[in-house]
Amino acid sequence: MTIYTDAEVREQLPALLEKALAEGQVKFKSRDGRVFVIRPARPPKTSPFDVRSVRLPITKRDILEAIRESRARL
Repeated sequence: MTIYTDAEVREQLPALLEKALAEGQVKFKSRDGRVFVIRPARPPKTSPFDVRSVRLPITKRDILEAIRESRARL
């Protein structure tokens, strides 16, 4: 694994972020010799189908009546 300098990170940040996504992490060394790792965050474990509910002023009876009316039109 290549270790980049802090100057290279500043110049090539978008490319290094893409590399971190592809390879899992990118290491770079600061001027004072400390080594850092840039790693993508884990995506949240939610489904794209998770939808917040909406509160409406209707009842179960209203919904069933609407279903019956739509079926009657067929």
